[in-house]
Amino acid sequence: MPTYVAAIDQGTTSTRCIVFDRQGQIVSVAQKEHKQIYPQPGWVEHDPEEIWRNTLEVVALARIKGKLSVQDIAAIGITNQRETTVVWNRKTGKPYYNAIVWQDMRTADLVAQFSAHAKGQDRFRAQTGLPLATYFSGLKLKWLLDNVPGLREDAERGDALFGNMDTFVVWNLTGGPHGGLHLTDVTNASRTQLMNLKTLNWDDDLLTDFTVPRAMLPQIRPSSEVYGTVTSEVLPGVPIAGILGDQQAALVGQTCFEPGQAKNTYGTGCFLLMNTGNELRESTYGLLTTVAYQFQNEPVQYALEGSVAITGALVQWLRDNLGIIKKSTDIETLARSVDDNGGAYFVPAFSGLYAPHWKADARGVIAGLTRFVTKGHLARAVLEATAYQTVDVVRAMEQDANVSLKSLRVDGGMVVNSLLMQFQADVLNGPVVCPRMTETTALGAAYAAGLAVGYWQNLDDLRQNWGIAKTYESTMDDVQRKRLMRGWQKAIERSFGWEEN
Repeated sequence: MPTYVAAIDQGTTSTRCIVFDRQGQIVSVAQKEHKQIYPQPGWVEHDPEEIWRNTLEVVALARIKGKLSVQDIAAIGITNQRETTVVWNRKTGKPYYNAIVWQDMRTADLVAQFSAHAKGQDRFRAQTGLPLATYFSGLKLKWLLDNVPGLREDAERGDALFGNMDTFVVWNLTGGPHGGLHLTDVTNASRTQLMNLKTLNWDDDLLTDFTVPRAMLPQIRPSSEVYGTVTSEVLPGVPIAGILGDQQAALVGQTCFEPGQAKNTYGTGCFLLMNTGNELRESTYGLLTTVAYQFQNEPVQYALEGSVAITGALVQWLRDNLGIIKKSTDIETLARSVDDNGGAYFVPAFSGLYAPHWKADARGVIAGLTRFVTKGHLARAVLEATAYQTVDVVRAMEQDANVSLKSLRVDGGMVVNSLLMQFQADVLNGPVVCPRMTETTALGAAYAAGLAVGYWQNLDDLRQNWGIAKTYESTMDDVQRKRLMRGWQKAIERSFGWEEN
């Protein structure tokens, strides 16, 4: 058996390749950012061809840095930004349009149009577990079909192919126009709002409602099995054996294999997932029902999810748009220059509000300003916004699942910020647990691929790799916690109804 497993992590802001050993430790890593394209307010796009070039580059760089031969790699897994939608030509491989990113708001009118129904935003929730929102792939795909000249005709002929970024990367890795595999896994398919959660197949009624030709859709497969082998020169002959949407990959990387176990990933946005086992649990508190994972020949596992659109992206905004900090890591130092938020609250509803509010008409607000407030207080308010939004999702999840979370497993780029993690424990009033390995998204994809080829034998092998680096305990008294949360609730309500249809 070769020595390592590789993972491609195609994220919202960058693409990475990470190589792991049997203990789940990083052997080599390479990363490259791609351009964020904003054609008009509320629109967010990526160049799929730039992402594909970056993918090849980071895989090659990871091999070079680790001095790894192709024979060293047992398998490769793919994890990706979910819902980001791309359509390309089967014969040429050329995209018809830029990828429309999950944060993009251009389908707001379509959301309103489809929601003008007796069931409103929950019109398709019974089949898909998802409310109507700008977030998911189905309406983005409909927008492309309705607005890109010639696309619908090509799609009906079978010449135009649709996928989230996992599908685009796998198709190119396996030959592209020369026999590339057109497939996705159940976790990514569950984010399109086109797959039926019970049958795990594309739903004919949904395809009719969204006017999406079935011929352009990828085959839906389990999250862990050998799909094919890489034909690209970067890893020729290596099996592609795992695909997971990024948040489901983090759930697997955190070894949350038991019902009731949950993790929160702090990245561009925040994503809290709780494993609910084979039970498809419908949410009544504004959460999503989604597929957690499916390992080959095993029953599908479901999850409840609370998605927050803007968390780490708010730090980037402070850096890039306002120039208050020079690099993202500077925010903790600036926030520590003051003792509290000075009464200021920042609601980052740049893309509306996701769970548990689902307010597409919300927009960002800064509330509670006085002349006392400095850039240090603003920096603190930016970090605190992430923690407050997480509390809102946790409380909704506890009500939906009828359990109290004993602790919150956390991962992602922001967990290195100890000020944020301590504040999270304080306002959550419970332990926040940081694992030794925080790169859990890539690790989950590696786990899925390694299980499929026998590199790891079973889930117990994976559980043994998980360990705690640090636990943050709440040190805040109830009076202060309640006062802060009241201020947050007032601020978030001020953001509602800002955008007029």
